[in-house]
Amino acid sequence: MKLRLPGRRADSATTPDAQSDLTTQLAGSTAVGKGRPTPRRNEAQGRRSGPVPPPPTTRKEAYRRMREQQAAGRGSAREAAARGDDSSLPARDRGPERRLVRDLVDARRNAGSVFLVVAALVLVGYFIPNPAVQSYTVFIWFAFFLVIIGDSVILGRKIKKTVAERFPNTTQRTRSLIWYGVSRATMIRRWRFPKPQVALGAEV
Repeated sequence: MKLRLPGRRADSATTPDAQSDLTTQLAGSTAVGKGRPTPRRNEAQGRRSGPVPPPPTTRKEAYRRMREQQAAGRGSAREAAARGDDSSLPARDRGPERRLVRDLVDARRNAGSVFLVVAALVLVGYFIPNPAVQSYTVFIWFAFFLVIIGDSVILGRKIKKTVAERFPNTTQRTRSLIWYGVSRATMIRRWRFPKPQVALGAEV
């Protein structure tokens, strides 16, 4: 005669259900832990930012890295300043009024832009041991100086009028803006900084 234990049938009957519950719990915990499907290989590689460089082992290497980072930052700041970005410009070049003055200067042909060329020719003429050449050199220099003065007066009036029309409530001094424009006009176009943002003959 076989003896039946009371809890044996219940245990054997509930074994498949327990296994099913355990499988469900494991699947749920896996989904909760990840929270998203497994990414593809190409997607995972696309998100990698590259290997992290090892820390410097010597003080000399640390200084070298610091100088490289500073040089990269200065290069970016200079490029932004060359484009006329106010946040990267020095105080003397900031503001919409001075940007307008730069555009007015860069859009016209200025007599002062050939100042350095004429000055170099005059300097060469002084060293030629010929009184006639030296006399012509002085005359050319004096005539060119008068042309620069006349052109600067015309430019100054244009700057004053345009700034008054565009910025009637400006706090910038007119004389300062005129001098800023005249000094820029005496430089060769390709040497100007910030770089010209308008073409010659453009409407400003």
